Amino acid sequence: MKTSFKPMSYDHCEGIMNIYNWYIENSLAAYPDKIKSNDYFSHFMNATKGYPAFTIFSDDEIVGFCFLRPYMPHTTFNETAEITYFIKDQFTGKGLGKLALEKLEEGAKASGIKYILASISSENLYSISFHMKNGFQECGRFGKIITKNGKQFDIVWMQKNL
Repeated sequence: MKTSFKPMSYDHCEGIMNIYNWYIENSLAAYPDKIKSNDYFSHFMNATKGYPAFTIFSDDEIVGFCFLRPYMPHTTFNETAEITYFIKDQFTGKGLGKLALEKLEEGAKASGIKYILASISSENLYSISFHMKNGFQECGRFGKIITKNGKQFDIVWMQKNL
C-alpha cells in the first residue's frame, strides 16, 4: 500500500464526504445524526484555513482525511488546535492514523501550535486507546451531553502537549 498525503482541496470533496458520511451513518464517532451533502465540505475548508489539512491516499484512492483547526477563534488560543481525522473503515488498523497524527504534529510545530485537543465520543474506545498510546491524556469529560441514534454518551476531551 503506497500512502501519500496531499493538501486537502475541493477536488477531494466527494471522497472525503463519503468517508465522513459513512461514520455519520455507521458509528458514534462523527457527531451529526444525518448525512451531510457535499456542500458541507466548505465547512471543513473554511475551518482549516491556515492550518494543516490533508487528504490521505492509498495509491489513487482517497482513504482518509485529517486536519487541525482553531480550538477557539481568539488569538489568545493561537497555540492550541483541535484535531480531526477519519480513516476509511477498510483501512483502519493499518497505521494510517499514526501517520496522520505525525503529519499533523509536524505541521502544528511549524505553525507554533503547542497543544492539540481531541474531542472523542466515549463510545469510541478504539480512538481513546489510540490517543492514549500516542501521548494524549484525558483532560475533560462532558457527561451525557450528546444523544445519537437513541444512545446518550459522553464527550471525552484529550490533550497532547507538543
